[in-house]
Amino acid sequence: MKKLLTLSLLALSAGVASLPAHANDKATIDAMEGYFEFVDYGGATIFPEQIPKEDWKKFFVIDARDAGQFDKGHIPGARNIDWRQVLARRNEIPKDKPVLIYCNQGTLSAQAGFALRLAGYENVRILQGGMSEWQAKGGFDAAQQPTPLGGKH
Repeated sequence: MKKLLTLSLLALSAGVASLPAHANDKATIDAMEGYFEFVDYGGATIFPEQIPKEDWKKFFVIDARDAGQFDKGHIPGARNIDWRQVLARRNEIPKDKPVLIYCNQGTLSAQAGFALRLAGYENVRILQGGMSEWQAKGGFDAAQQPTPLGGKH
C-alpha cells in the first residue's frame, strides 16, 4: 500500500507540476484517487477538548511554528520542530507513543502531519485549530470545560 501511495504521490507531483489546473490527466486523477483512499476521515485531527488533562503527558508534542513564535509562547512540554523540518528531523520523533503536532491555526501542522504519516508515522495527530484554539478553549483544562448545549464538544 505504501509503495502504491508513494508512486501515486510521485505521479501526482509530476502531473500537477506540469499540467494546467483544468487538465484531465488520467495519471493525476488516479494519484488523487489513491490519496483519497489512503487518508482517513478527519485527517487524524484531534480537538483540545478531546484530550483529558492527565493524558497530555502521554503525548510527544511538536510545536511546528518557527523558533521566534515558539519563544513567544508554546504549549508547555512541546518541542519546537519547524513544520518544514519534520522529515529531516524525524529521527527525533517517536513511533512508539502518540505524537501531537500544532501550529497557530492548524494549517501548517496539517501539512507536517501528513508528511509524517506518509513517512510511516501512524501515531501522529494534528491539534485542530492549533495554538489559538488550544488557548481559547482553556489549554490543558479544555476537556474540563462545560460542553455547549447539545452535549457534544
